[in-house]
Amino acid sequence: MSDINNIVLGIDIGGTKTSFGFVDRKGNIIDANTIETKANESAEKFVSRLYQKIEEIRICLPSTSSLCGIGIGAPNANYYRGTIEKPVNLNWGDIVDFVALMQKFYQVPISITNDANAAAIGEMLFGDARGMKHFMIITLGTGVGSGIVVDGHLLCGASGVAGELGHTVVDPEGRQCRCGKRGCLEAYVSSNGVVRTVLKLLAERCESSPLREMTHHEITSKKVFELAQKGDKIALEAFDQTARILGMKLADAVAHTSPEAIFLTGGLAMAGDVLLKPTKQYMDYFLFNAYKNTVKLLPSGIETGKGAILGAAALILNELAL
Repeated sequence: MSDINNIVLGIDIGGTKTSFGFVDRKGNIIDANTIETKANESAEKFVSRLYQKIEEIRICLPSTSSLCGIGIGAPNANYYRGTIEKPVNLNWGDIVDFVALMQKFYQVPISITNDANAAAIGEMLFGDARGMKHFMIITLGTGVGSGIVVDGHLLCGASGVAGELGHTVVDPEGRQCRCGKRGCLEAYVSSNGVVRTVLKLLAERCESSPLREMTHHEITSKKVFELAQKGDKIALEAFDQTARILGMKLADAVAHTSPEAIFLTGGLAMAGDVLLKPTKQYMDYFLFNAYKNTVKLLPSGIETGKGAILGAAALILNELAL
């Protein structure tokens, strides 16, 4: 049964949409909604719109409910400073003191971190990482993020933005990444990366495929996955190449922290075994011998569609220890 006397607000800010929901200490989402992020408008206007939508829902909650804190997952969020810094998909400038903007409307504890870090805390409190002290979570969507937990604590690093596995380099002369660098992991194993791989394969190979009948804009990672399930050779090769690169970089990541498990989440992770099985095989192949058979590769234990809000809520629940 939900305990709505003490609740928190979890907010996940994305380049296209922002999701938010009221969550109790057991991880039940009491009510939730989304708004367009409108990446080209100012952060101040965004926060004002967000506040209005949040209050439309909050006013309908039982009068006995008490908002105890707010957790926020956002791109390039600095946990220590409460800022969002140079976000790739948001036109907010170099640094936005986002916590300060929210505090104009809410006088409760507010904490912010990047979305993958929030997902890691969510997995630890509400998912299959419960009881684990050493694990990673990799978010595979439009971008690639990673949250790292060591000794039961989220790794934030000296700068407050540790865990950017998506911007480690696969190939120094490789694909242009949206961050400005070349050859980032994100340019290969994100949903957009899969599409770029397919387009390259279509240019280089001759096999017939329904993908050849689609325009550039019609090809999505979801359509590639659906065709891979049907045995399409181009689609299967695209996922195999994606899995090889991801498995290689996960093997490298294991060498740094020796986790018990690595969890995959996000839209691309919904491809399930089409991605998970070959990634595990490649990860095991590239692992240093000392780490072989020590690391599990698993899908997130949080129900699809709830991870972002629960992760953000878990961030503040973990700090408040409600």
